[in-house]
Amino acid sequence: MADSPDATDRTDPAVQADPAESPTARKDPAEWVTGDEPMTGPQASYLRTLAHEAGEPYDPELTKAEASERIDELQQETGRTPAS
Repeated sequence: MADSPDATDRTDPAVQADPAESPTARKDPAEWVTGDEPMTGPQASYLRTLAHEAGEPYDPELTKAEASERIDELQQETGRTPAS
């Protein structure tokens, strides 16, 4: 198949990908469809660890979205920011 002048070659480093298509793009937890569901087991475990390290209380009643935001806050506080 011949390349057309307006075809996008995603292997070309000069072509910028749409940030929304990036697998690492992060959606605001307030916009999550399931954000109001209870936090997941892995969230609870990590949040409990971070809260302990920060000397902060652990709230087991947080939603998925609230837990995600609290994890972000505690990562900053404890210096456990994820690698970019």
